Amino acid sequence: MMTRSKRKRVWLVYALWLAACLLLSLPSFSRAAGDVAAKAAICTTCHGLGGNSTTGDYPSLAGQTSRYLYLQLRDFKAGRRSDPRMSPMVENLTPDDMHALADYFAAQKPIATDFKADPVKVEAGRKKSEEILCTMCHLGGFTGQNEIPRVAGQQYPYIVKQLQDFRDRKRTNDAGNMTSVSKNLTDADIQNLANYIANLQ
Repeated sequence: MMTRSKRKRVWLVYALWLAACLLLSLPSFSRAAGDVAAKAAICTTCHGLGGNSTTGDYPSLAGQTSRYLYLQLRDFKAGRRSDPRMSPMVENLTPDDMHALADYFAAQKPIATDFKADPVKVEAGRKKSEEILCTMCHLGGFTGQNEIPRVAGQQYPYIVKQLQDFRDRKRTNDAGNMTSVSKNLTDADIQNLANYIANLQ
């Protein structure tokens, strides 16, 4: 059974934690304190340390183009892109917050995932990527540029889901480019492309 003094300490720790959470949710916090790392720390709860995701549920942000990250945050806030986990996280972000977070994660170093690609599917994915001219937008090595994302080394399940969502028009915040590219992809094509792209670093 906890003593009275121990209960007081537990409540104090809880109160401090709650206060910190409330402060971090205020849109003016990062501007007032000049501390983008504090807001970025909240992002890493899902997106991984330094923005390197360890799960296919969330994309890696490390090394992503700043322009792309900003546009995705803006689209989540405006409702042009929707996710039950992500959409609430952007509600209190200002344009300054979004730019600062985008710059922060763009400056982080991507770390290789532990995905074990199927060599046969990697080769099939490479051929399919050449056929549909992926590198015209994503560049060689799929490193991205400006508003075109870096997709090299993303988690395999995340790549599969995004390609499926573009193909099935569940995701449409790309001016129709990816919808057009992906509309004729089969499930096998998507798996092959994901093996190839996830295997790149």
